[in-house]
Parts: sequence; structure tokens; C-alpha cells
Amino acid sequence: FWKSKMRRKPTDHKTNGLETQLLSMSPPSIRDFGVYYLADEFNTNVARDVVTWIMDSNLQAKKLSHLTLMITSYGGDLAAAFSIIDVMRGSAIPVRTVGLGVIASAGLLTFISGEKGHRVITPNTSILSHRWSWGQVGKEHELVATMREFELTTTRVINHYRKCTGLTEKVIRERLLPPQDVWLSPAEAKKFKLCVLS
Repeated sequence: FWKSKMRRKPTDHKTNGLETQLLSMSPPSIRDFGVYYLADEFNTNVARDVVTWIMDSNLQAKKLSHLTLMITSYGGDLAAAFSIIDVMRGSAIPVRTVGLGVIASAGLLTFISGEKGHRVITPNTSILSHRWSWGQVGKEHELVATMREFELTTTRVINHYRKCTGLTEKVIRERLLPPQDVWLSPAEAKKFKLCVLS
């Protein structure tokens, strides 16, 4: 419809120039409004794309008042998630978050990194908080050496929850990171200061 309407025979040179300009314009993108939709498993490629988007946005001459990261994800690589989280925290432009569909595991960790007071979860979103998992193969001394990173990862995750929610380590371990998976409703997530409702 748009193209057929724009291809009518021009009545004068001025109109022709305007039509040519309009036809060459690309349609608006959510990126133009500072919005990025992350709908994938967390990995280094996803981290690269999100980190580049945030950094590029910060380098623009005319900066937006805020950025919005929409997330639909069952989780994935924790290191990739923390690379996004660190850049979100370092961004001069506040990064707000929207949980959509499902925010689980690393997806939830990234979601709660959004600007406080601007973490929105849509009504039908599934929310999963749980302990990290890791598979490792190697000789005995290699596995023993890796235990140090296991300890650092646990500390990293606990400290992240504390920073983003203000909850104590005891509450986090008992209510959000017990041995079993914890599925939450948006209302329960709000109770634990993970979000504001939509």
C-alpha cells in the first residue's frame, strides 16, 4: 500500500524529489528509540550484540534519556550474562529492563540489573530463580583448581542479588536460591524486590 501510493506520477519536480526521499527511507526500528529485544539463550554472541548496542548508544552525539532492554530467555552462559550486566552498570545512560514471556536463570540476573524502579515484568511472564550449574571434565588436580572458580561464582551471584534487591544473604539463599528451582509470579517477584509490576 505504501509503495503503490508513493509511486503515483509526480505533479512537479518538487514532489518528485520528496517521493524519492521517502521511498529511500528505511522503516523505523525499535533500536531508533533505544530499545533492544533479547530473545535468545545467553552466549558470547548475544553478549557481544547487547554490549555493542549499549556502548554505541553511549557514543552517540545526541544521547537518549534511557535505554530499554527487553528480555525473553531461559538463561545460558553466566559469564556472558555478567559481561552484559557489567556494561549495563557502567553505562552513562540508564538501562531499564522489561521481562517478557520468560526470564529464567541468567535471564533473571540480567533483568534485575536494570535501573531500579524501572524493571517491568509483563503479567504472563514466567520467572525462575535457581542456583547455577556447571559441568567440568579433567584430572583430579584440574578439578580441584576449578573449585576456586565455583566459590567465586557463588559469591558473585549472591552479591549480585544483594546489590539489586537489598535482601540479606540469608533470605536470598533460603527464598531465591535454595537447592530446588524457585518459580515466581510477578507479584512474588515484586515482593522480593526483583521488579515493579507492569
